[in-house]
Amino acid sequence: MSGAASHPKAGAQPMRVANGNAVDTSRTLHFTFDGRRLSGHPGDTLASALLAHGIHLAGRSFKYHRPRGILSAGPEEPNALVELRDGARREPNTRATVAELFDGLVARSQNRWPSLAFDALGMNGLLSSVLGAGFYYKTFMWPASFWEKVYEPAIRRAAGLGRAADEADPDHYEKATTFCDVLVVGSGPAGLAAALAAGRAGARVILCEEDSLPGGRLRAEHMTLDGAPAADWVAKACQALAAMPEVTVMTRACVFGTYDGGTYGVLERVADHKPVPAEGEARQRLWRIVARRCVVATGAIERPVVFPNNDRPGVMLAGAVRTYVNRFGVAPGRRAVVYTCNDDGLRTARDLARVGVKVAAIVDSRPEGTGAGAQVARDCGAPFFAGASLADVYGSKGVKSVLVRDHAGQAHNIACDLVAMSGGWSPNIALTTHQGARPDYREDICAFVPSALPPGMVVVGAAAGVFDTAEALGQGAQAGQAAAALCGFETALPDLPRAEPASYGIQALFHALKGVAAAKKGKAFVDFQNDVTARDIGLAAHEGFVSVEHLKRYTTLGMATDQGKTSNVNALALLAEVSERSIAQTGTTLIRPPTQPVAIGALAGAHRGPHFKPERLPPTHQWAMAQGAVFTANGLWQRAQWYPRAGEQTWQETVNREVRTVREAVGFCDVTTLGKIDIQGPDAAEFLERVYVNAWKKLPVGRARYGLMLREDGFAYDDGTTARLGENHYVMTTTTANAGGVMAHLEFCHQWLWPEMDVQFISVTDEWAQIAVAGPKSRDVLRQIVDPEYDLSNEAFGYMAARSVTVCGGQEARLFRLSFSGELAYELAVPARYGAALAERLMQMGAPYGIAPYGTEALGVLRIEKGHPAGPELNGQTTAHDLGMGRMLSTRKDFIGRVMAQRPALTDPARPTLVGLQPLCATDTLAAGAHLLPQGALATAAADQGWISSAAWSPTVGSWIALGFLANGATRLGEVVAVHNPLAGTVVNARVVSPVFVDPEGERLHG
Repeated sequence: MSGAASHPKAGAQPMRVANGNAVDTSRTLHFTFDGRRLSGHPGDTLASALLAHGIHLAGRSFKYHRPRGILSAGPEEPNALVELRDGARREPNTRATVAELFDGLVARSQNRWPSLAFDALGMNGLLSSVLGAGFYYKTFMWPASFWEKVYEPAIRRAAGLGRAADEADPDHYEKATTFCDVLVVGSGPAGLAAALAAGRAGARVILCEEDSLPGGRLRAEHMTLDGAPAADWVAKACQALAAMPEVTVMTRACVFGTYDGGTYGVLERVADHKPVPAEGEARQRLWRIVARRCVVATGAIERPVVFPNNDRPGVMLAGAVRTYVNRFGVAPGRRAVVYTCNDDGLRTARDLARVGVKVAAIVDSRPEGTGAGAQVARDCGAPFFAGASLADVYGSKGVKSVLVRDHAGQAHNIACDLVAMSGGWSPNIALTTHQGARPDYREDICAFVPSALPPGMVVVGAAAGVFDTAEALGQGAQAGQAAAALCGFETALPDLPRAEPASYGIQALFHALKGVAAAKKGKAFVDFQNDVTARDIGLAAHEGFVSVEHLKRYTTLGMATDQGKTSNVNALALLAEVSERSIAQTGTTLIRPPTQPVAIGALAGAHRGPHFKPERLPPTHQWAMAQGAVFTANGLWQRAQWYPRAGEQTWQETVNREVRTVREAVGFCDVTTLGKIDIQGPDAAEFLERVYVNAWKKLPVGRARYGLMLREDGFAYDDGTTARLGENHYVMTTTTANAGGVMAHLEFCHQWLWPEMDVQFISVTDEWAQIAVAGPKSRDVLRQIVDPEYDLSNEAFGYMAARSVTVCGGQEARLFRLSFSGELAYELAVPARYGAALAERLMQMGAPYGIAPYGTEALGVLRIEKGHPAGPELNGQTTAHDLGMGRMLSTRKDFIGRVMAQRPALTDPARPTLVGLQPLCATDTLAAGAHLLPQGALATAAADQGWISSAAWSPTVGSWIALGFLANGATRLGEVVAVHNPLAGTVVNARVVSPVFVDPEGERLHG
């Protein structure tokens, strides 16, 4: 019964004919479809529940907006794509055939307006003569002026199928990794047998089944194993697996990709079958499974047959019809025509007749027919047409009748509401091709089978072209036993059930057309979702697109959500016919992961919102909040930007005060965010020699040194200080931005470049709270903090000194005499848990000296005044020579980037080099990013001679100042250049000066 012909009352399920082996009819679930209240049972999918109500019409096709019904019963479904749920959980393009029913489910059809029954864009079918293959390449090229005004807006309005949610996804997702000896993919007869064999051997086994229940085709067929229903054996097998401690059975878990090293991607749909995930429960979980061996038992996908109007709602795959009858207890129609080219399709006629569905005809395309077919027809009381074909299907929103053309060419119009078609089965071999192996074509089964397999993989059952249940059971058990043996586990084969023999007897039937171009009376569809017809394939070949890759892209074949699962083989057969080649010669496109849709949320896992970019808080954060600090994001860190006081009207006033405090008295700043890497080992000094441009072996214990790292291409990577605390013990400091990158760089150098070196390192950034204390009175303050047995005099603890000390009566600490500001300065490190207490003690002990905290803004002003390069100068485009550090490059040793740094272009004196800039009018603003041009030059790229990298108002200098890079900068001190800021629309004249604005002789630094 079609959606157009039947309007059962709400709650009625007129097509529910039996108790399916996976449905609990004792309980009722309610759901809505397009606002209509309907019912189903636990174990139903949305598709089976719709069919139970006699509803076939479920969607509209993408291009022509033709009515489309439920074609399949699994993830290969191209037609029945729906929106599920409401609000933030609205999910488009979900296949109704895999959407499990739950109470309160809200589902809507999509890609239609104003309604599913009447879609205004159905008129596109009238334009099919101009909307054929490649129409977008030919149509939207002229006139060019129409593209932005007409074509693009129209395409954007028509593009897409469903609607994404307007709100953020409220659910969360997880990622996990696990390991096993044997991974079994699929739980049909071959998969269950393989898992039982490997599990009995004691191997660690993971069985992944993408369905909600194990069993595969055993649940879809009316067959017996050991004389009992196949579903009973499935239950016993699952009980046996559950009793094996090393076996894990994962349902709703799709293995979607094969990767290097025995790694497989798995999407587990943890809570998709629930209205809302439980508290703390993930919606989906992405697994990374690393397996020593893999048994692929993914089964096969039935092919449609290409014939005129084969897309009408009510035209279904024969195997899917059996699934709905046997698993779900639903008859997809009341009067059926079975169209097949193999004995498997005949089983659909028997199963339909068994539940009371009238079999109106059996149409067998095999020229001589089969004795089995004639017998099935007699048993069902149906006419039997051997060597016949379906020539047309009548009915717009549902099947009304079909036109059968017999072997003699006579036409027979047969009334029906269901067409069950079977073009044979294609092994589901996607996982075998993800590493580049193209499958082989087998004429005897009219399908592609795996060729070269990824290491450690074996394919069994229908996925290997074995369609007999007994043979699949035996092959699966042997594969499971062999996989376990290769992992070091030995056991005997499990006892396997006795299965009824079944014949396949296929003869090729890819289309029922007299020549591909003959489908003129009605469109014969190959790709249902993208509306690719047999005529489109003929047109593509006629226009020269005879490569399978070109055919796919020119026609959009196989680019839909089903990724060509039901269309590819038929398309290749049609292309082979029109290009006068065999299917094997025509070849096939490669199947790439994922085999099934994977949500971006699952790929991201927990890395979203604050988990994607978590805020890191330095140890003094709560203390700084109590001081009224204003914070800024510095990478992942939240750092105090400035500390406003009462009466200060602007942030600039605050920053000026903080800078003056450091220059005239003493200030302190939390610099914990700088990367800190502890390096130890006999080869530590040699390791530093190789990663830094300057020398390290002669650095005395108790001293620190500034270091510069280069990338392998010779450009500056990172800078910082490294202190030697012991004979083989160093502590490296990096910039905040590059802390993680430098750590990864050191790991790479050790593991891959110099694995023989005896050196170890670990990040200790989070272990130590580090506070910079700077200003002419900094030593006085620290004498109140550092225990008295440590001499802090200039002679005993001079510039660049570093050593372990104790503070505040015995607390372990480290003290470094380093300066980023150019003042007398220190950095004091204590265990992170004492960071806030140290800040509080500094405020108490420093009060008589006028101490005050300062933030990152003042820190930036101080370092610009002193000419210290930082992140804006170390931007990946500058060299040591550009930064004025060319003399640091050692000529007595090798280091990363040494050779590339000497390239003529990188040492050319004409390159932009670091300079200072001061406007002629002190109040003229200089901005980072502004361009430097000669005075009077036109503002063109050709005249551009450099840029400003950092700029600030300097209360010390009483002017705006900047650091920048200027061509031939070292020779142009005193020259006046024009500073162009196109964003502000200003041009300022500035003098080129030394980058060191304050204390160029360093007297304060060494005081």
